[in-house]
Amino acid sequence: MSPVNRRRWLATTAPRATLWIRIAAAAVFITEGVLKVSDPAVFAAGRFAKIGIPMPGVSGPFVTGVEVLGGVLLLLGLATRFAAIALAIDMVVALVSTKLPILVGHGVLGFAAATARPGFWSMLHEARTDISMLFATIFLSIVGAGAISLDARIAPKS
Repeated sequence: MSPVNRRRWLATTAPRATLWIRIAAAAVFITEGVLKVSDPAVFAAGRFAKIGIPMPGVSGPFVTGVEVLGGVLLLLGLATRFAAIALAIDMVVALVSTKLPILVGHGVLGFAAATARPGFWSMLHEARTDISMLFATIFLSIVGAGAISLDARIAPKS
């Protein structure tokens, strides 16, 4: 990668306080990934099969890796924009596959019917963490890791 492209992905003018957003998001993603490793039948492949995510034996471990690795990268502030984009995609899939059926009250796009009480408020209640993580990852993909990060230390100077 050329220094110009690397600078674009690593450079950040975000304030030092961005560290707190990274820590909060990393904590959620890492713990969710660890849960998927600890009991795949409940939190990964088994759950993915139940809700209709294709190829759960492949997608479960893949998502687990994205969440753990992405969370660690956020925590370190390393390749933050790349990790944040991957994790934002993870959150969009989670919202569509598990929260959209709650909103409409039936299966959608091949994903299983909702088990929670259907409707707008029920969906918002179930989706609060996913929505927060989506916004946090969008924020980090825009502003970068912030001044207290490995990205800030290794970004080529202009």
